[in-house]
Amino acid sequence: MMYQKILFPVLFLAGAFTATAQPYSSFVHQGEVGIHVGAGHYFGDINSNAAINRPKLAAGFFFRKQLGGYISLRLSGEYLQLGYSDVYSKNSIQQIRNLSFNSEVWEGSLTGEFNFFNFRPGIEGYSFTPYLGLGIGAFSYDPYAYLGGQKFFLRPLGTEGQGSTQYPDLQFYNPIALCIPFTVGVKYAFDTRFNVFAEFTYRFTNTDYLDDVSGVYAPDAFSPLPDGTPTPAFLLQDRSYESGVTIGTKGRQRGNSLQPDSYASFKVGISFNLETYRCPPSPRNR
Repeated sequence: MMYQKILFPVLFLAGAFTATAQPYSSFVHQGEVGIHVGAGHYFGDINSNAAINRPKLAAGFFFRKQLGGYISLRLSGEYLQLGYSDVYSKNSIQQIRNLSFNSEVWEGSLTGEFNFFNFRPGIEGYSFTPYLGLGIGAFSYDPYAYLGGQKFFLRPLGTEGQGSTQYPDLQFYNPIALCIPFTVGVKYAFDTRFNVFAEFTYRFTNTDYLDDVSGVYAPDAFSPLPDGTPTPAFLLQDRSYESGVTIGTKGRQRGNSLQPDSYASFKVGISFNLETYRCPPSPRNR
């Protein structure tokens, strides 16, 4: 895969750096545990122009295992609130389409990281570094929208005909998907105890249903209620009627299934160093 082609050369070069002489310290930097908070943003069928104008909460924690001054492995957990609406678009067709969603995302990932500078907390001249990270992760999501002030989860409604007898080949999408997080960050060690950092992480995903929008309209999949009124599923699968024009005819494009959705987060945080003590070498060995 593409990310493997990028990561392996980076790890190889970093390994070459670590082979050079290192500054001596009685403390060995083993890793970090940290927390962070910031803002997350969604990109996809409802935000097709990659606007960054509706950030929501992002927060998480991590454990980083240091493998020398340049290389580390990081295990992370993150919570994000994502959402967007066609009303924020400058495209008139999207404004008429009038779809929207919100979702809570829970993510776990494993990332390999490379420090541009040798990072040795507590040693003067080695307390700052930019870094890059590339990894693999999984996340859960469950898009929902409001109708008449009531909250409806969209996946079980099958808004594009999933689960309907009219479209037996359409299956409900998986609420768990994979992601490839790419991180750019900087960190600074105040001393041997703790660091501060800021980082940006962009996730490529393998799902186009983060926003519940991907294929075509299927209004015939939703039978009316016994009294003849439309079901909530019918009213949520095409909300263009709220803008005064109904566009959701059968087979008309509702989303772009060729481009998976993605999301990103910008965070600031604090991490606490994990150190072990190393006996100083004897004068004969210096």
